[in-house]
Amino acid sequence: MREMINMVVVLTLLSAFSGGLLAAVRTGTKDQIEQQILKFQKAPAIKQILSDVSNDPLQDRFKIIDNEQELTFFVGKHDGKADAITFETSGKGFSGDIGLMVGINIESDEIIGVCVTTHSETPGLGSKAKDDPKFASQFAGMTMDKNLAIKKNGGEIDIISGATITSAGVSLAAQKAQEIYIRLKPEIQKQTAQMAK
Repeated sequence: MREMINMVVVLTLLSAFSGGLLAAVRTGTKDQIEQQILKFQKAPAIKQILSDVSNDPLQDRFKIIDNEQELTFFVGKHDGKADAITFETSGKGFSGDIGLMVGINIESDEIIGVCVTTHSETPGLGSKAKDDPKFASQFAGMTMDKNLAIKKNGGEIDIISGATITSAGVSLAAQKAQEIYIRLKPEIQKQTAQMAK
C-alpha cells in the first residue's frame, strides 16, 4: 500500500512538473510563433492586397476584441491617409479551415481584394482557391451590401470547377469578414483616424 501511495505521489509530481514545463515553453515561444505566422502566412497576402500603399501595413496595425476573439487589422495608407484595412477570417473547406485575408477600402466600403492565407485543400482542385487569381478577383470591387455567397447559394461568386466546397468555404470566410466589418466599422474608423495623425 505504501509503495502505491509513493508511486501516485511521484506520478503526480512528474505530471505537474511536465505540465508546468510545457506551459512555460508555450508561453515563451508564443511571440515567436506569432511572428513566424505573420511573416510567412499573413504578410504575403497583406502585401498582395495592399500593394499600392505608402506605409508598411505590418507595422501599422491595431487589435479589436470581437465576441471574445482578438482580431488584428492591418492599415493601408494612401498619401498619409489611413483608408484601407485588411484582416483575416476563415471558412470551412473540404479538408479543413481556409484562412482568408480580406482588404476593404473604408471610405467606399468596397473589397480591395482577398487572398487565401492557409488551407489544406486538395492539390490541383481546392488549392486553386489560393493559386488561381481569377477566382479571388471576383471579390474585388464588391461592396458590403453584396451577397458574397457562391451562386449555388444565391450569391454572386462563381465556383472553382470541381471544388464547390472549397469555393463555398472561401465565400463563407468573405461573408464573415463582411459581417465583422459592418459590425465593427465605427471602431475601425476610430482606430484608423488615430493612425492618420
